[in-house]
Amino acid sequence: MYKFTLINKDRSRIKVFEPFENVSSPSLNIDVMMISYGCVYKRSSKAVMKGSRVETIENARKEYKQLLEEGWKKTSIFRSYF
Repeated sequence: MYKFTLINKDRSRIKVFEPFENVSSPSLNIDVMMISYGCVYKRSSKAVMKGSRVETIENARKEYKQLLEEGWKKTSIFRSYF
């Protein structure tokens, strides 16, 4: 599973969806996602990550779908920063 980055219409906020790996009990099934969120102050600078949370895959998919409906777009601009 890959990391997905969404950016809002104003290009001022981003959210990163990535699989959460529990190092204390590694398993083959990924049933939770980590959602990190941050702000972009300048286009040429890297994003400032404000926090993250862990959600079930179902809840992460609902949020991802809702963000796309609100006009957020997929991006790979910030991939090199993470």
